[in-house]
Amino acid sequence: MFHLGFVSAILAEKSFREVVHFASENGFQCIEAMCWPKGGEDTRRYAGVTHIDVDTLDAQRDAIQQVLQEKDIYISGLGYYPNPLDPNMENASVYIEHLKKLISAAPKLGIPVVNTFIGRNPQKNVDYNLDRFKEVWPDIITLAEKEGVRIGIENCPMLFTRDEWPGGKNLAISPAIWDKMFNLIPSDNFGLNYDPSHLVWMQMDEIQPIYDFRDKLFHIHLKDVKVYKDKLDKVGILAYPLEYHSPKIPGLGDVRWRDFFSALTTVGYKGPVCIEVEDKAFEGSEADVRAAILTSRNYLRQFLS
Repeated sequence: MFHLGFVSAILAEKSFREVVHFASENGFQCIEAMCWPKGGEDTRRYAGVTHIDVDTLDAQRDAIQQVLQEKDIYISGLGYYPNPLDPNMENASVYIEHLKKLISAAPKLGIPVVNTFIGRNPQKNVDYNLDRFKEVWPDIITLAEKEGVRIGIENCPMLFTRDEWPGGKNLAISPAIWDKMFNLIPSDNFGLNYDPSHLVWMQMDEIQPIYDFRDKLFHIHLKDVKVYKDKLDKVGILAYPLEYHSPKIPGLGDVRWRDFFSALTTVGYKGPVCIEVEDKAFEGSEADVRAAILTSRNYLRQFLS
């Protein structure tokens, strides 16, 4: 029913071939392949990783398909997570142009989903950003419809540090906003790359949206989160979020995984569920990274058929 994979960003120093070999050797079915532009300036953790360079795809395509076929691995989605609503219009144009390249590249490899962010001007309110969304995103979704590609929006607020304050850099943070987005662009090609962890640290139910947005679940991220109640009691929910929570690998945080997978099976979701590792406790060495992926795999196998 579910195809277990992982997000390739955690293996940033590995080649595409090495990532696929690792997936095959360790019992995975798929990977989400990171596709940031080569030579980009985004230095955020887990950003700027290029396992497939869509600018040179024609030269790579045969080799990509050959190694996938040899190792019986498929690509669940192409991943690129910039800020298409960046207040710097020049930056936003670069991000949008590259996102469109991914949308056009995906069908050449038989990949059904491109995962990304909506983006946001963090200095402006939700209404302002919804207006920008109405200006920018219809053209992107029209291209996706033309190419037969589904767009999965991850629900990460991108609000962790001072430079992302006060609104964060991704509009798609809550079910209320998802409703508005999907009403403004009512497309079958526009949905979610759902990550339950972000709802937990924002003090929301991470299970109910699976039922409410069952038809919009295009891709799933498996990441956990630990909310430190003692820290939250000291700083409150208006503090920088990393002051009271930390991303964790699945099973070491507060996500209710049994209820999560129960909900996925109930709504009939069948497809990729990809481990996303952003746990600093497992980043000290290459061995730690490997342990993070495999420990997550071992924990999650109890829910997978």
